[in-house]
Amino acid sequence: MPAQLLSTRHGETMVLTLHNPDNRNALGPEIYAAGIEALNSAGADIRSVVIVGQGNTFCAGGNLERLKANRERPPEVQAQSIEGLHLWIEELRAFPQPVIAAVEGAAAGAGFSLALACDFIVAARDAFFVMSYSSVALSPDGGGSWHLPRLLPRPLVNELLMLGTRIEAERLHALGAVNQLATPGSALTEAMALADRLNRRAPNALASIKELVNKAPHTELPGHLAAERDRFVRNLHHPNAGVGIEAFLAKTTPRYA
Repeated sequence: MPAQLLSTRHGETMVLTLHNPDNRNALGPEIYAAGIEALNSAGADIRSVVIVGQGNTFCAGGNLERLKANRERPPEVQAQSIEGLHLWIEELRAFPQPVIAAVEGAAAGAGFSLALACDFIVAARDAFFVMSYSSVALSPDGGGSWHLPRLLPRPLVNELLMLGTRIEAERLHALGAVNQLATPGSALTEAMALADRLNRRAPNALASIKELVNKAPHTELPGHLAAERDRFVRNLHHPNAGVGIEAFLAKTTPRYA
């Protein structure tokens, strides 16, 4: 069965399911292309995205049989494949609404990188994460070596990347890299509950927050303050601010457009 990315809609949340059961939901060019298409075709009424793996594994990373075969092909073949993955990672980061990873079992290699590219991670208590690249004489892709140093201390990052050390979801939660722990088997349920909480907030405000957070590491303070000012003013004059302020003052529940 070929690798697929299944897209389903649950109210205002789009669920993207990594479906490659023969290879523990390993990634491939078909999934990257489908992921980009799903995000680009999402309507304005989609307020959150959840990424989950089929069954009891989030994602085993790259398909080693495909990588082995690509060693016999021109280097450009693998370079193009990685470009597809990286375009999807960039689309996830740029997507205006929150993206949540629901992790059961293993998030390995590019699967770990994929989870890190999301805005939230909900992981089963027995889930684990491993950057397994160096175990097969490879280096990271998918932004793993970009995200980890921004989340964790350098000595631990070196351990994860150079030694391929497995790290448990509970430890990542304690370190602040996983948002929420779930009972095994319920990561998707908890992720959907988190998505529902996010869906009840003003989407324009969440989009501004995500953009500001993404740009913060690359912007000097004066420029960032200017960006905060501009977005604050824009959001204040959005109809949703009127709804939110009136509801807060009246102690009622706002319903945002």
